[in-house]
Amino acid sequence: MAEEAGMFVIRQTIGSVLCCKCGVPMQPNAANMCVKCLRSEVDITEGLQKHVIIRHCPECDSYLQPPSTWIKAQLESKGLLTYCIKRLNLKEVRMVHAEFVWTEPHSKRIKVRLRVQKEVLNGAILEQAYVVEYVQQESMCESCSRIQANPDQWVASVQVRQHVPHRRTFFYLEQLILKHDAAVRAIKIKQMEQGIDFFFANRSHGVKFVEFVGKVAPVRSRHDKQLVSHDPKSNNYNYKYTFSVEISPICREDLICLPPKVAVSLGNLGPLVICTRVTNSIALLDPFSLRQCYLDADQYWRASFKSLLTSRQLVEYIVLDVEIISPEVNIGGSRYALAEVQVARLSDFGKNDTIFFIKTHLGHILKPGDQALGYDLYGANSNDIELDKYKGLVLPEAILMKKSYEEKRQRKRGKPRTWKLKSLNMEVDDSRGRHDQEKANVEYEEFLRDLEENPELRFNISLYRNKEYQPSEMASVTDGDDLPSVPLEELLADLDISDMEDGDDDMRE
Repeated sequence: MAEEAGMFVIRQTIGSVLCCKCGVPMQPNAANMCVKCLRSEVDITEGLQKHVIIRHCPECDSYLQPPSTWIKAQLESKGLLTYCIKRLNLKEVRMVHAEFVWTEPHSKRIKVRLRVQKEVLNGAILEQAYVVEYVQQESMCESCSRIQANPDQWVASVQVRQHVPHRRTFFYLEQLILKHDAAVRAIKIKQMEQGIDFFFANRSHGVKFVEFVGKVAPVRSRHDKQLVSHDPKSNNYNYKYTFSVEISPICREDLICLPPKVAVSLGNLGPLVICTRVTNSIALLDPFSLRQCYLDADQYWRASFKSLLTSRQLVEYIVLDVEIISPEVNIGGSRYALAEVQVARLSDFGKNDTIFFIKTHLGHILKPGDQALGYDLYGANSNDIELDKYKGLVLPEAILMKKSYEEKRQRKRGKPRTWKLKSLNMEVDDSRGRHDQEKANVEYEEFLRDLEENPELRFNISLYRNKEYQPSEMASVTDGDDLPSVPLEELLADLDISDMEDGDDDMRE
């Protein structure tokens, strides 16, 4: 800046001196020695630890931080690097950089390259790098040792139940647990008749899991404890804790008749409504007015009610005519359009002339010739207490729930999907009969179809690419473009090392 302004500036000349050892010209420093000679004279890594023994638990992949703390860390992770540095005594030097040196994963060795600085002769600062080798000694932590000695030695048990005749809710809950690693601390998972039992080695892990379930489903819970042992000398008590978690019996696509008090509290909604979504709250939609309301867990359990009809009672209809009566609207992230349609039961089509004129909220996706699934209120014999409280209520002949793609799925039957799901390592009761196993397989197939048809349902779960899928040109021609499927951009590549070693046994297609 001074030269640009026309001012005369005296340039500073940096002098050079000769090294007192080798005579090489160099910039002056406090020791009057070049870097090579200074390193040959002084070794700042002398006295620092080069070999360290660490204890590693192979069951839970954790490391012992003396005296009794176990830290969970993956290989070459930031947490493991921090743990390795804390095991060293670096008070006499200043560390400026640390990084892993690659070693064979099965060598039981971890190498870390450290770069340290220290003040040496006459105030000169010397920087030097060296490698520390950590030797892993396999030793199970206290909790893993207790589990190995007795696998049933649990401290907290979480019993999740839903009193419905199907397991659709638990298929979805299983995927949420896998995505968020909510059951990573569970020492055993057991499938029961109407739910799943989770066993933990620590009460706090069970409490955390109950909180997670409460965030993804409308639940109510209670807990109890049982005294296992008592030491009167040290006044120590050992308890076993049991948490009972009940999930609301209301499921997606259920038809509900709201109790009068609940309907009034929701602004005279319904009384006939359908459940469109279940998270920690229940989304209810009036299919005749497109009004939607939400019930949280506290509101539901304060005045609980059951479904009038469930998804297992859906009947196939064929659509004969569609007349839109209101434009398409977006409610809660889903699209709806009111329409008056003419439908007939598929089982009666061609046998008699029973045609129903009904109003539906699916006018945006239905067209003449389509098939739809709905509830047959014309032929249903319902003994619902809440329904009898509404005097003079005229029930429609049918309420359509969703469009059916069963005819188009017949062409793809037996062909693998482009995606797959992971499953929990769960103990299954082998005493179940063949009928129960076939029923579970049918329900799981229906769950996979729901994922294909509903993008909102698969928003919170992880889908993985199926390596066994082989696309073909004939399949793309015959399957049709109108059949719902999962886009490839939503699929994740299954690149987990442990899964690659164990194979694909824990995958379900």
